[in-house]
Amino acid sequence: MEPVAGGNPHIAKATGKPASLLIDQRIRELGGWRGETLARMRALILEADPEMTEEWKWMGTPVWSHHGIVCTGEAYTKVVKLTFARGASIPDPSRLFNSSLEGNTRRAIDIHEGEEVDAEAFKALVKAAVARNGTPAKKAKPVKLLSGGNPQIAKADGDAPVQAYLAAVPGWKGDVGRRLDALIVQCVPNVCNAVKWNSPFYGVEGRGWFLSFHCFTRYVKVAFFRGTSLRPVPPGESKQKEARYLDIHEDDQLDEAQMATWVKQAAALPGRVP
Repeated sequence: MEPVAGGNPHIAKATGKPASLLIDQRIRELGGWRGETLARMRALILEADPEMTEEWKWMGTPVWSHHGIVCTGEAYTKVVKLTFARGASIPDPSRLFNSSLEGNTRRAIDIHEGEEVDAEAFKALVKAAVARNGTPAKKAKPVKLLSGGNPQIAKADGDAPVQAYLAAVPGWKGDVGRRLDALIVQCVPNVCNAVKWNSPFYGVEGRGWFLSFHCFTRYVKVAFFRGTSLRPVPPGESKQKEARYLDIHEDDQLDEAQMATWVKQAAALPGRVP
């Protein structure tokens, strides 16, 4: 990143209002399309999450955090770069990430002069990144794992039991579960959720449940309760007439765009009312 011209290069770190003032100064000093772009993306970040904390780190880098770093904003000669600290593990159905794609952790959005970023898709990405960071861990009794590594969670409505389930899923299955959860919330902002029969359920109020998933020994099974009405139809057959499954194994590449399409279709259909 270019040094802060005439600014405060000696200030290595700041948080809250002092950091916000330094970011204001950085935007003014950049000027032109780079200043306008950084200001626009900053506004979208704060709009997406009003509880976001602004920070100033590494001798001149704007940082936005919520229970951990969400993203940074850097300005280079030909590009403004928004780097998401855990971008590789959050869903991106709109394919906004176009840089730093080779790593296993970060992902970035490079914005050149004259380019626009879809505002709603970007805000959804920010919300998914905040959700991926989670909340500070609290000490709790260990959750019993049933066969296949599936957590035993008492039946309850709301997001809290679902997050308890996701926190207890071990290894790669936990990563899959959290990505599915973030993608569903991103695609269906008014989604209702619960844990039933040791599985997270997702639905729309007044229309019933449209999806759940469960951990087995070698895969995570996603159930679409009206799967035969989806296009294309998910590949896994079920003994239940209308249900279809998708099994996700450890080395599978999750097609997030296809999953997002299925989720949106499923959420628009009459769901299951157990």
